[in-house]
Amino acid sequence: MPTDVPYRDESLTVDERVDDLLSRMTLPEKVGQMLQLDARGDVKEIVSEKLAGSILHTSPAKMLEAIDLVAKTRLQIPLLTAEDCIHGHSFWPGATIFPTQLGMAASWDADLIERVARVTAVEVAATGIHWTFSPVLCITRDLRWGRVDETFGEDPFLIGELGSAMIRGYQGGGLDDPTAILATAKHFAGYSETQGGRDASEADISRRKLRSWFLPPFERVAREGCRVFMLGYQSMDGVPITANKWLLNDVLKEEWGFTGTLVTDWDNVGRMVWEQKVCADYAEAAAVAVKAGNDLVMVTPGFFEGAQEAVERGLLREDEIDQAVRRILRLKFELGLFENPRAPDPERQRAVIGAAEHAELNLEVARRSLVLLKNDGVLPVEPEGKFRRIAVVGPNADNVSAQLGDWAGDSGQVDWLPDGHPRELTETILDGFRAVAPPNWVIEHARGADIERLVPDPEGHTYPDGQPRPPISVGAPIDHHLIDVARDKAVRADYAVVVVGDTVNLTGEHKSTATLELQGGQIALLDAVAATKTPMIVVLVNSKPTVLPPSALNAAAIIQAFNPGMRGGRAIAELVLGHIEPSGRLPLSVARHVGQQPVYYNTIRGQHGSRYADLTQDPLFAFGEGLNYTTLTYGDLTVTTPSVPADEIVRATVTLTNSGARPALETVQAYISDLVTSVTWAGRELKAYRQVEVPAGETVTVELEVPASACSLVTADGRRIVEPGDFELLVGPSSRERDLLRAPFRIVSP
Repeated sequence: MPTDVPYRDESLTVDERVDDLLSRMTLPEKVGQMLQLDARGDVKEIVSEKLAGSILHTSPAKMLEAIDLVAKTRLQIPLLTAEDCIHGHSFWPGATIFPTQLGMAASWDADLIERVARVTAVEVAATGIHWTFSPVLCITRDLRWGRVDETFGEDPFLIGELGSAMIRGYQGGGLDDPTAILATAKHFAGYSETQGGRDASEADISRRKLRSWFLPPFERVAREGCRVFMLGYQSMDGVPITANKWLLNDVLKEEWGFTGTLVTDWDNVGRMVWEQKVCADYAEAAAVAVKAGNDLVMVTPGFFEGAQEAVERGLLREDEIDQAVRRILRLKFELGLFENPRAPDPERQRAVIGAAEHAELNLEVARRSLVLLKNDGVLPVEPEGKFRRIAVVGPNADNVSAQLGDWAGDSGQVDWLPDGHPRELTETILDGFRAVAPPNWVIEHARGADIERLVPDPEGHTYPDGQPRPPISVGAPIDHHLIDVARDKAVRADYAVVVVGDTVNLTGEHKSTATLELQGGQIALLDAVAATKTPMIVVLVNSKPTVLPPSALNAAAIIQAFNPGMRGGRAIAELVLGHIEPSGRLPLSVARHVGQQPVYYNTIRGQHGSRYADLTQDPLFAFGEGLNYTTLTYGDLTVTTPSVPADEIVRATVTLTNSGARPALETVQAYISDLVTSVTWAGRELKAYRQVEVPAGETVTVELEVPASACSLVTADGRRIVEPGDFELLVGPSSRERDLLRAPFRIVSP
């Protein structure tokens, strides 16, 4: 194609360039632009035969091959390259791998998360990737769901705050910024409202419930400029999200004014044929998907022939395809890919991938992600020049894979990192103690137990679409020799740090769990160490909260670490030894028993009693909880604007007094309660929070602001409004009723 054609002319507007290019394209070329295909397959077929507009899971070698192949196509339309860079550049050797999204959420720090996304974008952009499938804005509901670790927790407001920050970090100074990458808000919407925790099941959810809790984070990021939305796998009210015109067009595009690009999740269009069975063939599925408003079709190769057949059969008009292709081309022009396809830059990679300042940020995030859930006074273990012996035991004490979590290294999504990220770049908990403890201390280690054995799936090696089935995780038998070795080390130690949790085989897509208990020999290990009477510090390295046995609950201390990333081991050792202060707060509630599912703080008022006949309904640990190494007292909550109209701000002050000897970084949480509502509604909702430093022995006054417009509810007919009347502001260190001070205020009619 000559270089002087109008769509190559940078002086023209984007719309003019799109119009010119679209007018030159054949139907196969248009349909090809709508395809996003898996580059682990035959790249020549993908680019030269399917004419794909986008690829994902592209190894470094295949990236260069794909760029060369595009140069040989008729119109030379550049590829959009995408990857699951969920908590760092997940599958690039040596890249900075941060805590998982759930771990980052425990920091409750939007600015910190924006910095994480900015670093991730800088590293990703240097490798030729234009687009990340992140952040996840799903609300955690059932802890059995396999993708809890990918969420920011259970609260819509907190999710909106942190998700917006991550998107700002990814998209940088705008799409023409060479260090910017496209962010993706996913999974739109209601995907996490599972049945029995089962992934991608029918979401039994009304439109009012969707508007009340699941849509607000997405609406916020749509209005703040997120350029891509990815659809969920599930169906609602019998309609797959891929076919849901009300959600994709009426709400997202017309109501919210979203003008960006929609991408299906993996083979959503094909699943309507072979799994959900709502379409007879790929032509019908292609027509349904395009008419519903989808743009890019992820990994449904049959869409290429199916969409063309749909046009031939009159199921789909070519101008309907044009609308989707126009949005895809606009994205490519705005990214400047026609002038600079943003190919991998080895020199830039050497400068930014795993840079020292990125590693320092990673350590900062890991420190902020740790949640101290229990402490009988044993922590911090301060050196004071005294010799000590610490036993660091448990299956996750020296386990890189568990520490990095899903979507990283050897978690199974790509085939070019079979052994994961370079071992020397990750500091496990054992590494951390050896690095941080005084040189005269003895740090001993024993695995103590195994978590699982992997066995083939009896359903076969592949799913119906040809994708490989992962092996099944079966709890490992108790190994008494491993336990004896660990117990012996604990007996001789001054402290026993027992690191338990789960594995990447127990988390992720297709990997929901029927139970929340610790698997394999872990409970037996905890019981054995507890019996030694050595002070036991339990560290939880897991993708989601775990139901804990009595031996763990009675431990001297419990630290929730989730998957703390490459520097997490050092951060945990620093916390135990008092080098840092605990500041993490839970972004979700922790169940006492799997039968409590779902358990979350912002439940709807109105039920018989507050407990089961055989168990309390209270969670073991509640949303917002986390301890300090000092004593903080809240007092003097005062609403300074006791009566406001709905377009003004509710303002309040509260005092925090630190009566201990150590400083604290406290997350002051502000909830509201609408006392009388026209429809049933949550008893309390988080609407603001502030993180403040409180020096030892001092009192600080904290100012809080809540927009009165945020004190809204969704009516029976689906309208979000603020109902004038009496409210309470609830302020404290967690969502638990007993932790909250209360002060009244009133919202008046304009």
